[in-house]
Amino acid sequence: MNKQLWGIDLGGTKIEGVVLKSGHSPEILCRKRIETEGEKGYQHILNRIKILIDQMKAETSSAPEHIGFGTPGTFDVGLGVMKNCNSIALNGKDLIHDLENLLKCKVTTSNDANCFALAETRMGIVKENTLKVKLYLA
Repeated sequence: MNKQLWGIDLGGTKIEGVVLKSGHSPEILCRKRIETEGEKGYQHILNRIKILIDQMKAETSSAPEHIGFGTPGTFDVGLGVMKNCNSIALNGKDLIHDLENLLKCKVTTSNDANCFALAETRMGIVKENTLKVKLYLA
């Protein structure tokens, strides 16, 4: 079983991907960034994501079993489509289904701001300051 962690930050101007060795060993194996070119439409954005993933596969000599996407909006589970995206080409689209068909792996999405907050809590300044407070109070 592949323990690597694959993540994509899907933005309005860029798409950035990272592959980490594992959740227990967050060594960066690959980090790539390309322009989104969102003004060219939804299908073009999907194609750009595929290009990026293919580059990452080539660099790591591996393929993802699951990819997490930070998205500029949210996926409405009830409607099965993206909503509230500032990258308007994504609104009303079943991004998860389309990505899973295109990339041939499981896809999970979450709002990019929520992803940022979680990362800061787990690995960033919040974790550092919590440790400092605990040491101070001890």
